[in-house]
Amino acid sequence: MPHLHLEYTANLTDLAVEKTLLRLNNVLMASGQFGSEFDIKSRALKVESFQVGTSLSPRAFIAVKLSLLSGRSPQVKKQLSESLLAALQDVGEWPADMQVQLSVQLVDMDRESYSKVAIG
Repeated sequence: MPHLHLEYTANLTDLAVEKTLLRLNNVLMASGQFGSEFDIKSRALKVESFQVGTSLSPRAFIAVKLSLLSGRSPQVKKQLSESLLAALQDVGEWPADMQVQLSVQLVDMDRESYSKVAIG
């Protein structure tokens, strides 16, 4: 645990996806909330079809959803959210001619029903 899902719009062609995932994983590990770096699982999904608002002006987004086992305090969740958002802002140069929205959402997963095994 945790599971990090990153969705980004296809028009962010210069986004270094693997580097971004590694940076976000490092932010999570540095938080002290997770026992082993091996437990942090992240993935990215490029969104080919999207619309931001109603304008035809170029827009884009990166949306991070972090799923955590339930039981963390609101303060811890807020700190994790703010740390991930700050890291996203620093992942690279943003297109000057495009509005880009960044967001982070934390979701509790029911601790009692979550199952996991590591093989190998």
